Amino acid sequence: MRIARFVTPDGRTATGRLVDDRTAEPLVGTLFGTLEFAAARLPVARFLPPVEPPNIFAIGRNYRAHAAETGSAVPERPMIFIKPTTALLGDGGTIVLPAAAPDEVDYEAELAVVIGRPARRVPEDRALDFVLGYTCANDVSARDCQRSDKQWARAKGFDTFCPLGPWLVTADALDPADLRIRSRLNGRVMQDARTSAMLHSCRVLVSYLSHQFTLLPGTVILTGTPEGVGMARTPPVFLKAGDRIEVEIEGIGTLTNAVAGPAAAP
Repeated sequence: MRIARFVTPDGRTATGRLVDDRTAEPLVGTLFGTLEFAAARLPVARFLPPVEPPNIFAIGRNYRAHAAETGSAVPERPMIFIKPTTALLGDGGTIVLPAAAPDEVDYEAELAVVIGRPARRVPEDRALDFVLGYTCANDVSARDCQRSDKQWARAKGFDTFCPLGPWLVTADALDPADLRIRSRLNGRVMQDARTSAMLHSCRVLVSYLSHQFTLLPGTVILTGTPEGVGMARTPPVFLKAGDRIEVEIEGIGTLTNAVAGPAAAP
């Protein structure tokens, strides 16, 4: 099942089960309970991030080849950082290069996990029972800030630096263990890997995080990016105004965003 948050042509915000890419049956009640949908159908004008998360946790260096291409050690445990919810951006939205750091903004295709019910100290063998579904994410990163700051809050937290979507595929319809994940920049394939190459699987990540923090319904977990990022290329390839960046994950769909310069910021 595909579930989306969206805006209708008359400006209403709704959540619903997609009948096709531009029509949805509206959700009755909450997303974090028994899923029920009305028979009426609503047109979709544009997509929003599939959920409004209380927290966004992300994992660094979760693919060995990505750690190698950046000259970084492979962490013994999942390497956790947090992105602010103000960084969220929906499918079709525009990534705005920040005025404070416009020159080395990079893409990172990632599988995102969405938690469906409170999870605390969950064993690995039950971890996926707490997952509502999966979606595509782009962990946009300002590499110069990442180098200079020595921690990643600013580098990965600018407004529009967490594109998410276009919709959520429910956990009963998708096994996250071995999905093809790709990014394309202006139509050119930049990353092409499989989630089976993760050092720590979705199951392990949900369990591990739940032993550190209570995972509330709607919490988003970005599971790390594979090799092929722009900073590791010769010469480096960074996002610039006018670019189009896509993240495609097998069984989910394609998250597409344009890129604009700092002058585009309100």
